[in-house]
Amino acid sequence: MPAEWTPHQATWISWPHKRASWPGKFEPVEPVMVRAVAAIATGEFVRINVLDERHQNHVQSLLDGKVRAENIVFHRFPSNDAWCRDHGAIFVTRPGDAPAERALALNFRFNAWGNKYPPFDLDDAIPPQMAEALDVACFSVDMVLEGGSIDVNGSGALLTTEQCLLHPNRNPQLDKSAIERNLRDTLGVRQIFWLGEGIVGDDTDGHIDDLTRFVAADTVVTVIEADRGDENYQPLAENRERLAGLRLEDGRPLRIIELAMPRPVEYKGDRLPASYANFYIGNRVVLMPSFKDAADEPNRKILAKCFPGREVVAIDCTDLVLGLGTFHCLTQQVPVF
Repeated sequence: MPAEWTPHQATWISWPHKRASWPGKFEPVEPVMVRAVAAIATGEFVRINVLDERHQNHVQSLLDGKVRAENIVFHRFPSNDAWCRDHGAIFVTRPGDAPAERALALNFRFNAWGNKYPPFDLDDAIPPQMAEALDVACFSVDMVLEGGSIDVNGSGALLTTEQCLLHPNRNPQLDKSAIERNLRDTLGVRQIFWLGEGIVGDDTDGHIDDLTRFVAADTVVTVIEADRGDENYQPLAENRERLAGLRLEDGRPLRIIELAMPRPVEYKGDRLPASYANFYIGNRVVLMPSFKDAADEPNRKILAKCFPGREVVAIDCTDLVLGLGTFHCLTQQVPVF
């Protein structure tokens, strides 16, 4: 599985349509998506799953004048919800003479984060449709796995969390060693780095893409909570300590860069999983969620140093995060084959 910063041929999105995911606040979501697509499309195609012709016309009308039509490809692949990172195919590369031979779409099982949000049959059926659209082979893996629960450096290492991958609501028939074996066999990784717990408000049971992300083969950014009285302080401090003890294959420690967490973002008394780690790395841009917080600009500058060849675009996600995810959750990269 290539690192996210390696060249993409496209970014794939399932356009938001499930109003229940943003109760009472769906209207602000689509303008945020338009801004995100416009930024990504400066450097690659954006493939968008829509429900049907009517939905496609609606989305096209939103994008008209904001994104060049030739940079958008619509697919009438209906989904239950918008979280393409988790229900979409995960693309890996392999030796081959032709592009179709060098690509493989992995179809892991999807159960809506432990059967939390039925129905999810349409989401679970998305990966083979993506593979067919690209004319690449699709390999089904008998294991529940969401794309947001893993992060790779493209050089043999993978980050994940115990809270998510070892949760009994995913793969109760698999122990830790079996899960590790599946990750190695399907994603081509050799090292699996386990962190512990996720952030408060994360309904995915601790996805890594709200915690710690590779930004280079030997470097991660990780979110830190400075307030000892905050619920996130202890789990994030423990994850930071684990990271300090990890070693790459050649014995080197990881280079660790810290991102501050924003002040708590709440809606009707519920804390939302607002995290700067949920950024998405495109060919020309890095989309960073912002939260009208004093930490927005300092964190944007930190990411800009991590990605000197890309523009880090901060987009306000205080409404979008009500759906319990932001830009990384909504996107899936398609590598150049």
